Amino acid sequence: MAVGDGTGTVLVVDDDDTIRRSLERGLRLSGFTVRTADGGRAALRLVATEPPDVLVLDVSMPDVDGTEVCRRLRDQGIDTPVLMLSALDELADRVAGLQAGADDYLVKPFALEELVLRLHALLRRRPQAGLYGGPAVPGGEVLRVGPLEIEPAAREVRRDGQPLRLTRREFELLEYLARNAGLVLSRDQLLERVWGYDFEVRTDAVDTFVSYLRRKLEEGGRPRLIHTVRGVGFVLRIPEAHR
Repeated sequence: MAVGDGTGTVLVVDDDDTIRRSLERGLRLSGFTVRTADGGRAALRLVATEPPDVLVLDVSMPDVDGTEVCRRLRDQGIDTPVLMLSALDELADRVAGLQAGADDYLVKPFALEELVLRLHALLRRRPQAGLYGGPAVPGGEVLRVGPLEIEPAAREVRRDGQPLRLTRREFELLEYLARNAGLVLSRDQLLERVWGYDFEVRTDAVDTFVSYLRRKLEEGGRPRLIHTVRGVGFVLRIPEAHR
């Protein structure tokens, strides 16, 4: 993979022949090496034998759907970045894909240029250590913010001493909010710093991931940490009891 320019090997998984061929052609012209699979089972075999740098994974497939493919990869300790493709009216499937560990999503129909830019962003920010059981990078920093303990090297988070299981994207979002606790961060800032998007993109990904993160952080009725500042963005505030 050529890290410097963001190109690499993409595995495109879609059971629609027309979409698959179109994406293969467009991504090759954009400088990527492209492999394809026509379903979830074929994708899992390819990832095991010839690991790609990034997956473009359709949600709705008849054999093994994209959400299940992503879940199995994460359960196996494979942290390859995954971008999900979903139809406009399949919000529930899109949400399930992100909860299974996908890093991003695009709603069909979409422009090839946006897909290319998002893939570049995923490849630039690909971690050097696995979140799902892979080796941790060296370092022992522990970030303590209110009730949170965050270990960036091990990608572990605890609230009030209790471990939280986060996806890679949820972890990166929480870490950035925690490092800037008390500061209101706009959606554009979060897209740039967490997603790596240095281009203008319309997406509700930030709001979606904040929602998932809140559910995990607030499980059991614990006080809210991430607050919405209407018209601006989000801020992590330390509860009074932990100041």
